[in-house]
Amino acid sequence: MLVTIEGIDGSGKSSLVTSLGHLLADLSPVITREPGSTWVGDQVRRAVAERADPVTEALLFAADHAAHISTLIRPALREGRLVISDRYSDSRYAYQQETLRESVAYPLAWLRALHAGWTIPPDLTFLIVLPVDAALSRMASGREREHFENHELLSRVQENYLALVQEDPSRFVMVDGLKGEEEIADFVSGVIRDVSGRSRSHRRP
Repeated sequence: MLVTIEGIDGSGKSSLVTSLGHLLADLSPVITREPGSTWVGDQVRRAVAERADPVTEALLFAADHAAHISTLIRPALREGRLVISDRYSDSRYAYQQETLRESVAYPLAWLRALHAGWTIPPDLTFLIVLPVDAALSRMASGREREHFENHELLSRVQENYLALVQEDPSRFVMVDGLKGEEEIADFVSGVIRDVSGRSRSHRRP
């Protein structure tokens, strides 16, 4: 089963994923993230840091996604493993459709066409939602922010995430990002246990 954790920068995704690794340790989950740890992921982070043009950046994100699927996600799913990813394709649809607006006509359609035929849709996606001001306040002070990390862009990105939920409500679980970390982690781990248990039972002869 493929579970993804989504939300704007500062929403608490990475902390949640770390907690899930401990709370679900008995299920031996594969914990991963995008951009990944491959050389492609390194280039994505370089492109973001150097503020590459939006099309180059989007294509590098897609290339990292492809490498992530082929080297880790697909093999793990074939083994029947639970995979939990900190960000996945929905991040591209939410973020890059904003950064591409001046470069590509109908950016969301372009991004979906780019992923069509080879990406693996998540079985379950948790979307952490919270006010943008609260997310920004959590970001470390004294460091240079990435171009994604500003109020106007993050507001539009969160709206894009919510639009994705409307399109596919059965896949998404909304999470109140203002709740405590422990409460969020307990809730999310409980849902994953419930859904993964039902998934296994449905595969039994």
